[in-house]
Amino acid sequence: MPPQFQELQHIGATGKRQTIMANNQLQVLNALDVAKTQWYHFTAIVIAGMGFFTDSYDLFSISIVTKLLGRLYYQVPKTPKPGVLPINVYAAVNGVALCGALAGQLFFGWLGDKMGRKKVYGITLIMMVTCSLASGFSFGHSSKAVISTLCFFRFWLGFGVGGDYPLSAAIMSEYANKKTRGAFIAAVFAMQGIGILVGGIVGLIVSAGFESHYHSPSYKEDPVASCPPNADYIWRTILMFGAIPAGLTYYWRMQMPETARYTALITKNAKKAAEDMSKVLQVDITAEPEKLEQLDVQRQNFGLFSWEFVRVYGLRLLGTCSTWFLLDIGFYSQNLFQKDLFSSIGWLPSAEKMSAIREVYKVARAQTLIALCGTVPGYWFTVAFIDIIGRFWIQLMGFIMMSTFMLALGIPYHHWQKEAHRIGFIIMYALTFFFANFGPNATTFIVPAEVFPARLRSTCHGISAAAGRAGAIVGAIGFLYISQEKDPKQRDAGYPSGIGKKDSLILLAGLNFIGAIFTPLVPETKGKTLEEASGEAIELDVHEVPRHSA
Repeated sequence: MPPQFQELQHIGATGKRQTIMANNQLQVLNALDVAKTQWYHFTAIVIAGMGFFTDSYDLFSISIVTKLLGRLYYQVPKTPKPGVLPINVYAAVNGVALCGALAGQLFFGWLGDKMGRKKVYGITLIMMVTCSLASGFSFGHSSKAVISTLCFFRFWLGFGVGGDYPLSAAIMSEYANKKTRGAFIAAVFAMQGIGILVGGIVGLIVSAGFESHYHSPSYKEDPVASCPPNADYIWRTILMFGAIPAGLTYYWRMQMPETARYTALITKNAKKAAEDMSKVLQVDITAEPEKLEQLDVQRQNFGLFSWEFVRVYGLRLLGTCSTWFLLDIGFYSQNLFQKDLFSSIGWLPSAEKMSAIREVYKVARAQTLIALCGTVPGYWFTVAFIDIIGRFWIQLMGFIMMSTFMLALGIPYHHWQKEAHRIGFIIMYALTFFFANFGPNATTFIVPAEVFPARLRSTCHGISAAAGRAGAIVGAIGFLYISQEKDPKQRDAGYPSGIGKKDSLILLAGLNFIGAIFTPLVPETKGKTLEEASGEAIELDVHEVPRHSA
């Protein structure tokens, strides 16, 4: 018998009953839990992470090209300012992928528990690659045709991206060891930051290349020449590039074996699970089919739509859904304030002082700098500290710090708009993103992959992620309207009046504080096996375990 299975605890004076500590789970699952960090862990991180690279690249790169789309397709002749997307079109272009992601998270989350993580994993990647490429094509030349085509493919792109959330989280959590599981799942999610950064860099390279060729004047100097027709290729190239890294990982994604927890605990194939993980871990693992049968008899198998699920997991699901929903309202609404931020610190001159190509370059540069200063470091701080500090404290700290910095930005908002204070503004703005990513933006993704049973893990993660996407829709679309200034001179033409950015920041700070209040609903999972964290750990009577299974 391997030494990790020999830890016994005697209960009672008679010694008739013994509770097996490490032996209360299959050997294949224990082997995964105690495995040292190996090359396959890093391989899995890259393969799963490329989906999140594509996710963030496509969802955030659209903000680089929306101003260009307004100049190309909504320009009104003989006006003092370049064309902008109407507010309903802007909301559609930015929000349609989020709507698709919400639907994809629910559908593929459920499908991942029914068909298996691996079988569905390839479908989502194909959808992401295909729709990323298709986003650069149009069925027609009119503004209506271009925007309709773009929105159609971005919806289905979001649908595939949404499916990648529960599948990647479930796969990484079920492959990882218990000691560094949080860091591994966080590393997958951290590829989102790399995608945002690369999106900015690609925008810089493409726009710089076009600018060196066309040398377009500013809109103020020559409205027509400031936006050459071939600038249309800029946004198409930027959006299509996101398909390349994800497409390169398709072969390796298909070579990954199904997770041992799905194979053993859901399909009940102990032999296949042991064979697959023996190859991955390069150790001999006993199949233990009789033990699996004993575990299955004692394990509760209630469904999602049952009172028993509500009793056992209801508060956990409420916690994971509510915190993700509240986090994404604040996280996705932050893009609305970037225009004022970039303008106030001189990164983004007024539109009429730039050509269309130069404006793309300036926006891409600003997004790249924000990603370098605040977004990317926050993700990797989570990777470094999540298995030391724990999920609960990182999430609680993140919500509180986001609330604090948003209040500090919102209450004296007009103070920060003065040129003398612009450095302080950008520092606190970057820190807001830093604590979002070294905080609830990462933990809300990690925890739902740990606190639900294997048979419902992908489904419950998908539900939690869909709640987050609902928050993202509120943040990206709802706050687009809410945050508009009351003064018509401070709004783009055709945009309705709202409460203004000052009051919007204060409102968002309050929502983040509510997120901190809901955080205790989710249990801490640091240092626990998945079965312990999800409440699936079972104590077996030693007499019920067949001798030869050891």
